[in-house]
Amino acid sequence: MAKFDKKLAAILVKHRLLDDEQKEKFLGDSERANASLTETLIQQSVVKEVDIIAAVSQEMNYHPINLDRVKPNPTALERLTEEQCKTWQVLPISRLGKMLTIAMANPFDVLILDDVKLVTGCEIVPVVSTDVAVMRAIGNAFREEVDTGQEMDQLLSGADSAEGALELNENKEDDGQLDLTEDIKSGSSPIVKMANLLILQAIEQRASDIHVEAFEKRVRVRYRIDGACHEMNSLPKRVHPALISRVKIMANLDIAERRKPQDGKFQMRVKGRQVDFRVSILPMIHGEKVCIRILDSSGLSLSLESLGFEPEALEDFRWAVNQAYGMVLVTGPTGSGKSTTLYSAVREVMRVEDNITTVEDPVEYQLDGVNQVPVSEKRGLTFAAALRSILRQDPDTVMIGEIRDKETAEIAIKAALTGHLVFSTLHTNDAPSTVSRLVDMGIDPFMVSSSVILVSAQRLLRKLCSECREKKQISRDAMMQAGIKESEMESAAFQEAKGCSRCSMGYKGRFAILETMRLREDIKRIVIDGGSALDVRGKALENGMITLRRCALLNAMRGKTSLEEVMMMTQDEI
Repeated sequence: MAKFDKKLAAILVKHRLLDDEQKEKFLGDSERANASLTETLIQQSVVKEVDIIAAVSQEMNYHPINLDRVKPNPTALERLTEEQCKTWQVLPISRLGKMLTIAMANPFDVLILDDVKLVTGCEIVPVVSTDVAVMRAIGNAFREEVDTGQEMDQLLSGADSAEGALELNENKEDDGQLDLTEDIKSGSSPIVKMANLLILQAIEQRASDIHVEAFEKRVRVRYRIDGACHEMNSLPKRVHPALISRVKIMANLDIAERRKPQDGKFQMRVKGRQVDFRVSILPMIHGEKVCIRILDSSGLSLSLESLGFEPEALEDFRWAVNQAYGMVLVTGPTGSGKSTTLYSAVREVMRVEDNITTVEDPVEYQLDGVNQVPVSEKRGLTFAAALRSILRQDPDTVMIGEIRDKETAEIAIKAALTGHLVFSTLHTNDAPSTVSRLVDMGIDPFMVSSSVILVSAQRLLRKLCSECREKKQISRDAMMQAGIKESEMESAAFQEAKGCSRCSMGYKGRFAILETMRLREDIKRIVIDGGSALDVRGKALENGMITLRRCALLNAMRGKTSLEEVMMMTQDEI
């Protein structure tokens, strides 16, 4: 590749993507790293992959190709082996009669074209890509992982007698854990393999939930990925009873009970790591619906910096969690990342000399060094009952999964007033209305103002895929309507979602936005005097509070998310 790298460097200089000084520097860097020039430029974010492809295609007068948006035709792939493709850095894309279109990393090498022509017996039509994109596409095209679509078809052909097959291969559950990949590879029953494949596919797609929904003539399987549901499979109605029974067996639920809701949990070993699952089963008119929550701690980052907060919000939150006592509340709707933020707060204050205890329903992630209490309504261990016992355990910091009633709120506030640091969540739409919610629950305003030191409201926004996002022009009227200041319009760099093979409809991953409100003396006075949430909000804005909408807009102007996502996930400023 050294010869090609020099040619490529010259082309990039010619197209003003590099200067002569950069050319020599990056050629030297790639040689020392034993990598191609393209790899070096992309890793160091010097030149975009699409710009490299465009420059080479223009120089050679060949058509460019985006391999992330193209699926090679199987009849074309049959012409070359994976080893040949990797050796020559080519990938067959399509075949029409004797014409074979191949993506090439080095279109200057006519010997490769001759070799491919000789091996395939076809006339070659080259298109231009990069070595990075070609090798990535080869790995995807020839991957040896289970093809879920083909496997699903094979499983369905043997699913007619699935009810009887449920008795097979249950010995693996003796230790309370299931091995997902082993069950798929073994001779397990069709329904066992089907359930495992659905779970494996969900984990590979980074899904947080699996929904199995029964309709009149079919069963729909949807995954929630980055907060949005996507339909992944449509199964015949005949497999529904057996599939539901399999999930019940995994979660130790009653397979004979089909008229009442049931909740359970189970664990699986997936590619060497342990993953927890929570199961909820609800009767519907066409059969039971299953929702499986996936709690995969391998991708969980419990540092405050990694959550994506604005610097001002991060400073406020970090100040609050490092106080000696008081209450810190994180609010927001279900699925807004409140639990992750609380876990991050606990991790922030963890010290060997401190006693940290949590009460949760259920315990979502296990933290080494933290005493975690699971709520159990059946055994009478409610949040309030657990909290009373915890306060007799000499705690320094207490985390309460959720304040659901007046009793829990009163105990938590008393704990904060008696020298404990208390973290908890509440379901409110923004930070200022949280104080009013506590007062409405029957808590004395003076107690609220004396105990609460910070309230934060949180949402999760989807991140634009860094590989396929594109610049977008937004009209001044649209920016003004969204709430963007006149002085910010010129520098705003909006991006929009496009979609590629490595993301979900143009988005990949999520980040948190946070609205933080410190209860300073002026806000405490408003609370004690019985002021409304609107009064509290006005004073907080005077003190410099960054609202959820404002925080979201700042990220949209940086190109981290789209303006459409901002408008959908946050409310207009009042």
